[in-house]
Parts: sequence; C-alpha cells; structure tokens
Amino acid sequence: MATALKFDLEQEMQALGERARQAARVLANVPRAAKDRALGAAAEALRTREHEILTANAEDMAAARARGLSSALLDRLELTPARVEAMAAGLLAIAAQDDPVGAEIARWQRPNGLDIARVRVPLGVIGIIYESRPNVTADAGGLCLKAGNAAILRGGSESFHSSRAIMSCLQAGLKAAGLPEDALQLVPTVDREAVGMLLRMSALIDVIVPRGGRSLIERVQAESRVPVLAHLEGICHVYLDRAADPDMAREVTLNAKMRRTGICGAAETLLVDRAVAADLLPGVLAALRAAGCRLKGDAATRAIDPAVEPASEADWTTEYLDAILSVRVVDGLEAAIEHIDRYGSGHTDAIVTTDRAAADRFLKEVDSAIVMLNASTQFADGGEFGMGAEVGISTGKLHARGPVGVEQLTSFKYVVRGSGQTRPA
Repeated sequence: MATALKFDLEQEMQALGERARQAARVLANVPRAAKDRALGAAAEALRTREHEILTANAEDMAAARARGLSSALLDRLELTPARVEAMAAGLLAIAAQDDPVGAEIARWQRPNGLDIARVRVPLGVIGIIYESRPNVTADAGGLCLKAGNAAILRGGSESFHSSRAIMSCLQAGLKAAGLPEDALQLVPTVDREAVGMLLRMSALIDVIVPRGGRSLIERVQAESRVPVLAHLEGICHVYLDRAADPDMAREVTLNAKMRRTGICGAAETLLVDRAVAADLLPGVLAALRAAGCRLKGDAATRAIDPAVEPASEADWTTEYLDAILSVRVVDGLEAAIEHIDRYGSGHTDAIVTTDRAAADRFLKEVDSAIVMLNASTQFADGGEFGMGAEVGISTGKLHARGPVGVEQLTSFKYVVRGSGQTRPA
C-alpha cells in the first residue's frame, strides 16, 4: 500500500512539473502588461480574501502552538492584517519594477560585421522550498511571475493552510490576466517525500531555491540533481569600531537584534573594539537587556558586565532567530574581520564607525553578500533594496548573490545577427 501511495505521489509531482513546464513556455513570451495585470489582480485578491487567509493562518498557528514551536518560529508563521497588506503591497511593488525579460545587457559589433547582443531571459521553471513564513508564497510567486518563470512552491508543513490560501489569490490573479494558472503551483501535500521528488526532477525544473535553516539547505545541496541557488542561514554581525558614535552604536545594535529576531537579517553576534569596550558596552548591553534580549559573552565582555552569561564556542556559529545575542570584545578591525571570516555565513555584516578608512577597509575586506556602514542589518531585504520583494538572500557566489529579486531570477542568451557571414577554415 505504501508503495502504491508513493507511486501516486510521484505521478502527481511529475504532472505538476509538466504543467509548470508548459506554462513556462507561455510566460517567457507574454508582454509586461499581462504580467503586471496578474500581479495587480493577485494583490486585490489578497485584500478581498483577507479573512479567509487569516482564518487559514489561525489553523496553522493553533497546530504550531500545540507542537510547541518557539516564539521566534511562531512570529515567522503568524499573519496579521498588516502582514497581509504588506504582501499585497509587495506584489504591486514587484509590478512596478522594470521587466527584465528581453532587456539588452550588452551589444557589440565584430570586425566581420556580426552584431552580438546579450539579452535577459527567464530561468524557466523554479522550484522553491521554504519553511515557516507563508508570506514567501506571495513574494516568491510574484517575483517568479514578473521574471517570466513558472514556479512550483513547497512551503513548510506548519504553514500549509496559509500558503494554500495565498496561492489561491495568486492563481486568481493569473486567471484574471488570461495567463495559465499552472504558472504558479503549490505542492499539494506535506509529505516529506515530495521534497525529494522535487529535487530529482531535473528534466522539468531548471533551478531549486531553498529558503530555511541549515538542515534544509544541507539536504537540498546533498540530494538535488537540479542546480541550487542557496539561501543559507544568517550569522550576521555588528562591529562597533573604536570610532563609533555611542548613540548610533546603541540604536543600530538594538534594531539589528531586536526589531524582529526571527528573520535572517537579525544580528546574532556583536563585536566591539577592545579600545572602547568599557565605554560603549554598558549602554548597549543595558538597552538590549531592557528590550528582553538574553546576552552571552566572552570573558572580556563578562568582566565589563558580570550579568552576561558565558558564551561557548558554538555560540559564534549559532543562528538564534530569537532574542539572544553573543558578544565578543576584539582587538580592533583586523580581529573583527578575522572573526567574521571564521564564523560568519556570508550573509550580512555591519560596521558602526565615523572613521572613513576603517569603514572602507571593512566594506572591502568582509566577504559577505551584504556589507553595511552605520545601518542595521535588518535592512538586508529585497523590499528595502527597492526590489519590491525577494525570494531570499543568496549567500553563494554563482549566478546571484544577496537579495534575489526579479533581475536575479533571469539568465541570458546571446543573440547574433549576421548578413551571410561564414567562418573561414
């Protein structure tokens, strides 16, 4: 019986992929106006079906609480009227982006008269695997549509009902614009076998985008037969330089950690120059503690504030996604960069300083997808970058890096125009 059920699921996933492939051929050639109409209609559906979406989310939240999910995970899962409106606004912001499909990246002529252009094209069919956050359904679906891609989305089991309600709005938008509803599909089961099947569908899926914790990313990278655009965990750092303004240091650190603790751009480690640690740390730590942050620190930090818990070696590589921060005193800029290089995940790292030379060196030498000066790491977000939304923050170095928006969901091809040229022997 189990074998029969697995066979049925394999057939269903295969059919899902075939429908997506057919839809991708259509989407690759539709004009911008049609895609923008679909996004606008989907945004309107999100607004008119808010009650339906929140009811589905309440069902997911109740099940998550019963399973004992942490407060950070519950925050990632929860939808509110404001968050539903943010999804709708995000789709409209995506619609307002320039259409990358068909855009000429470069063009040149060869001495033999050949005219060569590099032109943006969709990736094709994108499989997106994500955890917890149901808003990813709207963001990822909208971005893939705008870039002319079909998408198969597989959300976490904890957000299944919420994601289905959101997907129905996206498909309503496609239908209203006369586009194939199969352009955006949700894997219709929480069976973990479906993920493995998705990863093996190399004949039908062009790219897999995983968005979640380390265990998900590692599984996808180990098992996938499809190219992977990885979104790894965010071990994000804030470094307070010896030339940091004290008020700015406090406010940037507080926001970077505590604005929303459950997002990948939340700071997980604070580094402080030893030269100013005794002056800077008391105010910064007091503000964090008052906001409800649990603090773990090295011996030098605890010498300044004995109430800080001891930090272990594992803390420097932990993505807490919670109101917990590890704190370390370092011997200047060089040591801060070395710490980030050793323990960071290549996501987002920030320096707070008024020293231009120190800032320039940090921004140049820290090898992360996003580096920041005098700004909260919580700005590591496609919407905040003016992209409308993002599928995730890519921490890899191939194809796309940083926020993956509309442009990053395209590839390119070369268009060569001639007038009868033949290549000499």
